[in-house]
Amino acid sequence: MSDAKRSKPYPPISYSDYLKTSPLLELQKTRSAEFGEEAHEEMLFIIVHQTYELWFRQILHEINSILAMFARDLVREEDMGTVVGRLSRIVEIQRLLVDQVSVLETMTPLDFLDFRNMLYPASGFQSTQWRLIENRLGLKASTRLKYNAQPYHASVSPKEAEVLLKSEKDPSLFDSVDAWLARTPFLQIDGYDFGTEYREAVHAMLSEDKQTVLRFAKSDEDRERGLKQIGDTERVFESLFDADRYKELQDSGTFRLQHKAVQAALLILLYRDQPAFNLPFQLLTRLQDIDELMTTWRYRHALMAHRMLGSKIGTGGSSGHSYLKAATDTHRVFGDFFNLATFLIPRSSLPKLPEALTRRLGFHP
Repeated sequence: MSDAKRSKPYPPISYSDYLKTSPLLELQKTRSAEFGEEAHEEMLFIIVHQTYELWFRQILHEINSILAMFARDLVREEDMGTVVGRLSRIVEIQRLLVDQVSVLETMTPLDFLDFRNMLYPASGFQSTQWRLIENRLGLKASTRLKYNAQPYHASVSPKEAEVLLKSEKDPSLFDSVDAWLARTPFLQIDGYDFGTEYREAVHAMLSEDKQTVLRFAKSDEDRERGLKQIGDTERVFESLFDADRYKELQDSGTFRLQHKAVQAALLILLYRDQPAFNLPFQLLTRLQDIDELMTTWRYRHALMAHRMLGSKIGTGGSSGHSYLKAATDTHRVFGDFFNLATFLIPRSSLPKLPEALTRRLGFHP
């Protein structure tokens, strides 16, 4: 730290002034008290949801900083540790968000009915920050479920809708990671071709499986079934390295990543123990954690909505339980990395990397 910065005079400030605790604690105004029918449980309801919004703000703060690092023409290697650290922070925040559902569930359905009718038409579906998180991560507008037969931005103010629609056009974290993976230099380098080596390893592994079927099948029917399964498996593996077949996987929704990006991700997952792939592997793992916890959070909310309302229509005018339950399957962002597990092969079957490449991946001169 420079002498000038160390000696810079900072005026004193108190804890409450720094955190603005007085105005912050004035924000929990219950509707039930406003109408002279104060419901004790409404305070909990407000605090939990305000806390959600505060954590959403922090998540957006982290995502925006990560996007700024990926926005450079060349992503700096020294930034990757920071990226993984901030993704890990998002994961820990998400764990808190899931746990908060349990706090809210200490309120019984009968308690909720004491003030529920005063909330109409407010709904958690109108959380602009949550929608921004989904868009910043990379949820495609075309895959979003409609709510009350309307697009998701129809239930917020025009100003908020404008912000959401703009965010759909901005580069997302999915887009950024896709482009970053597609620039991976180790797929073909110094005479080494990952696709060729991997295919040969898969063929050798499946050839052994065929011999096992031929040797141990108890009947012609078992033999034919086993050989067919191996053939189907071989075609699935081949699709990862055949551009036309891969296009079919993209068209079916199995993958969104670019062809080269998905190969790079597979290379990282298979050779994760190489030092140069350690941080990229952690990054891909954190993205899966984020996707899984978003799904968990939606599912916990779906269960809570069902527990609180049964089959009643929610304050937003639709069945929150049905919507949230459907969204757990539909509103996924990083499913590509989950699907790559299909293409993993045992470490014992992995082709050995050339010594020159191993030295580069190990940061040796």
